[in-house]
Amino acid sequence: MVRYFARFDDGEVVRWVFRGMLLGAIGVLALDLNELSRENGWWAPEASMPAAPSDPILPPVVQTDTPLPSGDPRRFVTTGEEILARPMTFTLQGDGVLAAEGSIDQGAAARFAAEIEARGEYVKTVSLNSPGGALDDAMAMARLVRGRGIATQVADGAICASSCPLLLAGGLTRTAGPMAAVGVHQFYAASQATTAPAQAMADAQATTARISRHLIDMGIDPTLWLHALDTPPQALYYFSPEELAKYRLVTTPIATAQKVAPGKAETGSATKPGLTPG
Repeated sequence: MVRYFARFDDGEVVRWVFRGMLLGAIGVLALDLNELSRENGWWAPEASMPAAPSDPILPPVVQTDTPLPSGDPRRFVTTGEEILARPMTFTLQGDGVLAAEGSIDQGAAARFAAEIEARGEYVKTVSLNSPGGALDDAMAMARLVRGRGIATQVADGAICASSCPLLLAGGLTRTAGPMAAVGVHQFYAASQATTAPAQAMADAQATTARISRHLIDMGIDPTLWLHALDTPPQALYYFSPEELAKYRLVTTPIATAQKVAPGKAETGSATKPGLTPG
């Protein structure tokens, strides 16, 4: 061992020792910076924008000057919050109905596309039961639904809230049961707390423009989204049956929704004249 180190002069040994100490110090500094970045959100990764905070799953009705005559629509919802909070799942049922239940998580659009690719020939209607979630995934799913000419529905006892109405909008025909809950509220960015105010405002305006464009492409009255902009994320603006028809979020009158066979489009009712399905 002594003969091995004797091959190096003292200066070279000192230089190697110094390099080792320097590398160790850099490693410790990197760990400290990583810890500080997590605590202060300096380098937080850019997140896809979900529609709202995950809690509560069923937000209360926002207070307005004209309360819903039917009362709080949440009393109609028959699915437990723990099920609605789970990532969206897809189950093919009878009569060509694909049940889409749960939160629209990041990645839901990819799973939905795989499901349609595998069994799309059997799907006539997508039945929604979701508290919402990621905006981009909801709009991507809507575009696929419209491209395939599939209908959408919100059955009695189901909820379609937050970003879910953007998916509902994709149906070639769109129905909602008289005891379905459909509502919207302000979208929420997971990284909002660490974003500069000017950038956060710019991002919000760009997202609102994308949503408006999406609704127009789907033949929906974009003024529908004004209710979302007016409603804080902790509450929901639930639409009355008359409003659903007024904004063309449904194409079939509530009273006759259950009389229309799934996937049967009403002539001239799917899109606004002059608009191309997205």
